[in-house]
Formats: sequence, structure tokens, C-alpha cells
Amino acid sequence: MSDAARHGQQVFQDKNCIACHQFYGLGGYMGPDLTNVISTRGEAYSRAFIVAGTARMPNFELTDDEVSAVVAYLGFVDQTGTYPPKDYQILWTGNVAQADDPR
Repeated sequence: MSDAARHGQQVFQDKNCIACHQFYGLGGYMGPDLTNVISTRGEAYSRAFIVAGTARMPNFELTDDEVSAVVAYLGFVDQTGTYPPKDYQILWTGNVAQADDPR
């Protein structure tokens, strides 16, 4: 983990973000799961929400450095895996295939 991501992890913990958000489905349920937010929505999208807040998410008045650090941390978490886990099936041929996404 980079120094920036470590700093972001500390900010994430200090602001108690896990009270509302989840990683791998673990955490609060007021906000979305953030496991793969960087790869699915992008850094700019994530940065905008962190900077401005929303009707449901407070603006924590983070500095630019803190925002960049949290984005770096989310990028690190994103690289650790995929959530929800992909669904695989074994075909009659013995091959393994990813099942259609149920969403």
C-alpha cells in the first residue's frame, strides 16, 4: 500500500466512513459498497462525491490532500478483489463459465 493510500485509510477511519459504507459487503448500509467504486465509477466521480457530499452524505470539509489520499485508498481496495463475487457455473463439457450477471 502506498503512503497516500495509508493516509487515506487513516482519514477513512477517522471520519468513520465504514459506519455508512461497506467493503466486500461489510460495514454500514446507509451508503453504497465502495469495494470497486474506482474501477466502476472512476476517480473523478469518487472525488466529486467526497468533496461535495450529497443529501445523504455529509461534506467532511476534507483538504485536497485528504481527498486525494482517500481516493488512493479506494483505488488500493479496488485492486484487492471484486464484490459481489462473480457467479461461475460448470458446463456439461467440464468447462467453467461465468454465469450471467443477475442484475
